[in-house]
Amino acid sequence: MYKNYSYKVNGKIRIIGGKWRGRQIGVIGHLKVRPTPNRVRETLFNWLEGTVKNSKCLDCFSGTGALGLEALSRYATSTTFLEIQKSIIIQLTKNLLTLKAQNGYIIHTNALKFLSQEGKSHRLVFVDPPFHANLIEHTLALLESNAWLQDESLIYVESSAEYTRPKVPINWFLYREMIAGRVASRLYNRIKNI
Repeated sequence: MYKNYSYKVNGKIRIIGGKWRGRQIGVIGHLKVRPTPNRVRETLFNWLEGTVKNSKCLDCFSGTGALGLEALSRYATSTTFLEIQKSIIIQLTKNLLTLKAQNGYIIHTNALKFLSQEGKSHRLVFVDPPFHANLIEHTLALLESNAWLQDESLIYVESSAEYTRPKVPINWFLYREMIAGRVASRLYNRIKNI
């Protein structure tokens, strides 16, 4: 797809659970790629136990795709990965091929621009933009206002630990929260608009 675009694979991350448990995927050396730590992913998917299977997922600012791939490993119906960086897309494509993940779909796009259009609803959404980019609240507002979410959707938001809780739509409730080192993890439950 992007054969002439150079990049370097400089590490691997491990899938924590599901059918690909223990499998490793490549991570490229890119300033904007910051994989969600294993401990955080493990906690998140413990929170999501019983929810992921048969869910349609959206991985905004996907980077390595670790969150969306964990969901596919745990039998999500599909995951759509939104990513703007060509080199990251190349590696994510290779990771999907390595895992033979036929229900993972990559869209080369600016996530905010993509979410600005009318959407198709998802049960589970991951929002993990580059830290200090001030993208979280705008992203959450677009998810709500453009029909990207089902009733009872779960929205995972990852930020730096010093980032205060984001302003969320009135029909979202904080379900779980954890601070681990420099990472703040928050899981919101969306109820039908009130």
